[in-house]
Amino acid sequence: MGKVIAVNISEKKGTKKENVQSARLVEGYGLERDAHAGDWHRQVSLLSADKIDDFRARGAEVHDGDFGENLVVEGIDFKTLPVGSRLHCNEVILEVTQIGKECHHGCAIFQAMGDCIMPREGIFAKVIRGGLISVGDQMTIGK
Repeated sequence: MGKVIAVNISEKKGTKKENVQSARLVEGYGLERDAHAGDWHRQVSLLSADKIDDFRARGAEVHDGDFGENLVVEGIDFKTLPVGSRLHCNEVILEVTQIGKECHHGCAIFQAMGDCIMPREGIFAKVIRGGLISVGDQMTIGK
């Protein structure tokens, strides 16, 4: 079981996301008011909180949302989940569609650190059933 640590959105692509504490996820779309939401397979991005903490321990001054992730969750190692896995949080159901992504090496984190964890640790999902997700909510892996 995991716990939601941050719920992040950005109004423009290519910018850091800000923790808004709570957001509505729309079926087949993603997070309301998030620039990356839409009718595609990467509606929601997720990153494990412990992977961000490990990166900070290497000297990076990063905050939740800096990697472009929508949801930061502690207690679940997302990169170990196979595509097709389902995540449940309140009434929301997410289906994992992609593990990692290609890094464009132009992001501010890569330029500062020579590394970025999102390409190998982050996952993407589509919204199967919408609803509200807030900081402090529990997330589980299910069917």
